[in-house]
Order: sequence, then C-alpha cells, then structure tokens
Amino acid sequence: MPDWKKLIEGKIAIAKKGAAPGKLGDNIRVPAGQKQVSNFPVLDMGIKPWIGTSEWRLRVYGLVENELDLDWAAYKALPQITDISDFHCVTRWSQLDMDWQGVRARDVLALAMPLSNAKFVTMHGYDGYTTNLPLEALLDDDVLIAHSVLGQTLTKDHGGPVRMVVPKRYAWKGAKWLKAIELHEHDRRGFWEVRGYHNKADPFLEQRFSDDE
Repeated sequence: MPDWKKLIEGKIAIAKKGAAPGKLGDNIRVPAGQKQVSNFPVLDMGIKPWIGTSEWRLRVYGLVENELDLDWAAYKALPQITDISDFHCVTRWSQLDMDWQGVRARDVLALAMPLSNAKFVTMHGYDGYTTNLPLEALLDDDVLIAHSVLGQTLTKDHGGPVRMVVPKRYAWKGAKWLKAIELHEHDRRGFWEVRGYHNKADPFLEQRFSDDE
C-alpha cells in the first residue's frame, strides 16, 4: 500500500509552490501559475488498478430514471468523437491541444435520464478515488469519457481503459480508471476536496485550494 500521508503532502507541496506562466508570453491559453509542457506527466495516488476491457463496466446511478451498467461493447457502440482541448494540472503544468477520443459525458447522462432534483455528481474510480462537480459541468461539448489520447489507447498509467476529461477544470476533477457516475441533490466533496483542494477548480481563476473559497 502507498504511504498516503507522504503522497498527499507531496502533491500539495508541488501545487503550492509558485511557478512562472508558460513561455508563450501572451498565450492566454496557459493559465497563471502554469508552465506549458510537451510531455504527459503521470500523477496518481500510488494505486494503478489493472482493468481489462472485458472486466470494465461503467455504472450511472443515484437520481436517475434509468440506471446504467455499461460494458465495453455498449460504451463503444455510443457515438464516438474526437475533441481537442487543453489539459491543466494543479501541480502547475499544462499541455495544449490534446486530442481525446471517447464519448461525450452528456450522451451517457442522457441515457440515464437525470431526475429534476439531480444537481451534482460524484465520479468514482476503480482505485477508490472520488471527485465532485455540478451536473451542469458535465454537459459541455468538450467533457469526454475518454478511451484514447494523442492517437493512442489510454494506458493504465493515464487511467485506462477509461477516464473522465473535464478541460475547463484542473485535471484532478477528471477521475482516472472511471467506474461510476453518481448523481445526487447536494454537493459531496471528493478525495482532494476534503483534503484542502478548491471545490470548483477553475484553472483560469487559480482555484487551487479551499482557503481561497
């Protein structure tokens, strides 16, 4: 088992350490405090579950009219798109123009038919990770339940077989190794949100920590 205390303290220390913006000068796509990179760093909590496509399932439950339990074939049968977006990690790096492939989150949610009192979601990973967002945040065109990036199938390190991608938020809001989406009426903070990270996580507002709320 990983040393949770050490891992958590290390990631928070990196996020709190000041960094200059990227070297693009007036490139407004790089938020304040971020540095543009050309690689795709691997960050996780020390647990990297191996979930094959034959075992993987996505459950959508809670305040929905039609609870879903999608297997790989059902997921791949949904409309597949490619979306190019920028990726901002709270540990102060950004990679631009990442081409994600997958299914729009809103298409999956439409199948589940959220009830009128469903206002928030919790995303659950196979590693036990959770993170939260308003339901409306998952309805944007660029929010994907993704299986590939940069022309390659998602590796285990990057959350494969499937991860959530929410480009308008810091990357911790997109759960890796996605297992379930739970809809509920009231907000419930996830793993990092109860450990001092900002509940909203807008990178262009530098919403990194809860003491800024």
